Amino acid sequence: MQLDLSSVLLQWAVGGLLGLWITGRHRLVGVGYGWLLRSVFGVMAIGAIWAGTAEGDTGVGATVRDVGASVMVVCVAAALVVSIVRRSEPARIPPALDLLAPVAGFVALLGVAEVLGGPYALTVARLVVGAVFLGLVTDAMLLGHWYLVQPGLVRAPLRELIVVAACSWPIEVALLLVPVGMISVLNGSIDDGYGGLLGVTWLVSSLTTIVLLGVAWKALQEPYYSAVMAATGLLYLAILTAFGTDVLARALLAS
Repeated sequence: MQLDLSSVLLQWAVGGLLGLWITGRHRLVGVGYGWLLRSVFGVMAIGAIWAGTAEGDTGVGATVRDVGASVMVVCVAAALVVSIVRRSEPARIPPALDLLAPVAGFVALLGVAEVLGGPYALTVARLVVGAVFLGLVTDAMLLGHWYLVQPGLVRAPLRELIVVAACSWPIEVALLLVPVGMISVLNGSIDDGYGGLLGVTWLVSSLTTIVLLGVAWKALQEPYYSAVMAATGLLYLAILTAFGTDVLARALLAS
């Protein structure tokens, strides 16, 4: 399984848009939150298309990736336009409309798996779970900031993202350990080029991520508003360690 910019951006965008649907279906968060996430992850998806085109990849996998990513961008744009037009209506945007983009994105990841190589089923599983893992941790951080805009918002949507991200963590780590995986880096079968330091860094990142998610969830049990900001700060760190968990592992296994 190789590592390239297009796959990382696409993973991140797909997971982030899935998280938007998870939160948006409750109709609790202000319409501006949807505008923010659709804009951010829509731009990432465009970046993934550009990066994939620049690589000059050919074949069925590249076609599925590029078409799926393009459909995802169209779906994001459509949802953004509808949400702007209907911003004053109580119903605003149908939640199902936000689900179309990540569905198209997951199809695109099937093509990415073919482009990156490796055992196909394992590569698909790593890409899909990695998308959920990276995207939801990022969404949780962004939603934590949204409480500054909407301070009366209940904490349930933020708790939900943290719980789902935490549930994806053991699957993410297990898939990265499956041979040929990070066990080979940790036992020295695959040389990381730094005497095992990068393997240890991955292990620390993985463990730190779940700890940060757990502490953030615990912080939200406190009644004070500052607890939300504390959880958001912890989620900032969790994004860094989540990237260390997923992207660093892919880089090491691709070397």
